[in-house]
Amino acid sequence: QVQLVESGGGLVQAGGSLRLSCVASLAPGGIFSDYTKNWYRQAPGKQRELVATISTDGNSNYADAVKGRFTISGDNAKNTLYLQMNSLKPEDTGVYYCHVIRWQINYWGQGTQVTVSS
Repeated sequence: QVQLVESGGGLVQAGGSLRLSCVASLAPGGIFSDYTKNWYRQAPGKQRELVATISTDGNSNYADAVKGRFTISGDNAKNTLYLQMNSLKPEDTGVYYCHVIRWQINYWGQGTQVTVSS
């Protein structure tokens, strides 16, 4: 069992920055580095979309819309996943979700709202 709690969302002007955090509570013996870790987002009226991924070997990938502006990283010693978001745009507005997966079992956080004003 994994519980994920996001924080760091808020209201920011276009061009600003935010850093999202996701703290994982793992079952006894669980190892955070064993999980593929993702950030998703969902804008109003739109489907949830994958924003960034960090694999178990540390490789990261990004949606085209955020490449060069967002950085995903993890601190496995702290069981924490981050998303550094720079040069934010109004179209980045949405609820951001932390997601981890291992052995095809998915775990989601409750989401944190990011609102970017123009």
